[in-house]
Amino acid sequence: MVSSRDPVVRVLLDRFGRTSAEQAGIRLADKPSPLYQLLVLATLVSARISADIAVAAAKELFAAGYRTPQRMRQASWQDRVDALGRAGYRRYDERTSTMLGEAAVLLIDRWRGDMRTLRDEAEADPKRIRELLTEFPGMGPVGADIFLREVQAVWPQVAPYVDGRVMQGAKKVGLPLGAHELSGLVDSPHEMVRLSSALVRVSRGSRAAEEVKRVASD
Repeated sequence: MVSSRDPVVRVLLDRFGRTSAEQAGIRLADKPSPLYQLLVLATLVSARISADIAVAAAKELFAAGYRTPQRMRQASWQDRVDALGRAGYRRYDERTSTMLGEAAVLLIDRWRGDMRTLRDEAEADPKRIRELLTEFPGMGPVGADIFLREVQAVWPQVAPYVDGRVMQGAKKVGLPLGAHELSGLVDSPHEMVRLSSALVRVSRGSRAAEEVKRVASD
């Protein structure tokens, strides 16, 4: 239920507020497996490929049983390639398969397979978490922002987290650009993630932004 009194925020949440984790079937919680799944999803979505295909690839990997770094490491390179290919993630499938395997090994060896250990090493500082995230193969600044945007729902230590894409969307629909100002428009960290997801979608083109403003003004 959307309780925000701001009509623009209500329209954003109603029409565009589904999170990437929800799309990929991840029941996000502050636990090792769903946090790892979010890491995989952020890696896939950050590539230069359709977001829908990236989400489908994540779902295919999870359906194949690769929901933990241990299972991802145990899978063969070809098994990962095949799962990515079934989702249409073919342009980057071989390179991504290698990166997913290497990232799983890094997470296990350095952080005992638990993203919460990475968070604790960074002392829950979003900037330091972002830096550590980019040490994973295939995880650049874009992927790190995706992870932090979504994880703030279950890591209150990093909330509110707003990146450049969220601010671009906020500017398009006339909302404030600051993290605390935006978070003040919603009632929970989960709604903040939904609002961020909506603003990222709006940032990609003018048509969605115009639709939001038109419906909000009716």
